[in-house]
Amino acid sequence: MKGMFVTGTDTGVGKTRVATGIAQAFAARGDRVAAMKPVASGSVHTPEGLRNDDALALLACCNVAAQYAEINPYAFAPPIAPHLAAAAAGRHIDLGVLSRAYETLALRADVVVVEGIGGFLTPLDERDSFAVLPQCWDLDVILVVGMRLGCLNHAALTAEAIARRGLRLRGWIANAVDPHFERPADHVAALRERLTAPCIGELPFAVEMTPAAVARALRAGLYDAP
Repeated sequence: MKGMFVTGTDTGVGKTRVATGIAQAFAARGDRVAAMKPVASGSVHTPEGLRNDDALALLACCNVAAQYAEINPYAFAPPIAPHLAAAAAGRHIDLGVLSRAYETLALRADVVVVEGIGGFLTPLDERDSFAVLPQCWDLDVILVVGMRLGCLNHAALTAEAIARRGLRLRGWIANAVDPHFERPADHVAALRERLTAPCIGELPFAVEMTPAAVARALRAGLYDAP
């Protein structure tokens, strides 16, 4: 295994929480770990340039040397779909730029954790979606399922889209995002019945949960996932 792509059933389902936890889990095992947010919208202006909170969190979890521009080659200010943010900025997201950044990190690391944006088929540019990244970089996929109403349909559709592209779904994670969600255990059971990939772990609803805590919750399932 060289890398994995963390995607979600939707936006706001906890991809960064999971991606940083996965990075910490492999680092705790002694692996050299790099992480990447290829494209980020919703960034803020700083003296160093645009910075995105998710990308900074991933950078903090790397235990190999990395520059911000390698972790997050494209940062945009508006919190909108990235291809629209790029167009508003008069820029084009170049897959070659992303691939060179990934390859640079991969040369230094045993594991590269790549976090997508939004859902699996969020547009990357006028033609491609973010699904092209695990295809181009030969990455296993980790699916974060936001446990809320509609999650069964969203998870099934995403798993189907992953399989249709010939990608391997390494596993999925049930992440509680709605404290008022009814019968969550029954929904997890339904997901276990319907998704062929293993459940790597279940994360509770928590406003603050450190990457180290997420790593502890996931590492047994993550290491054992085929």
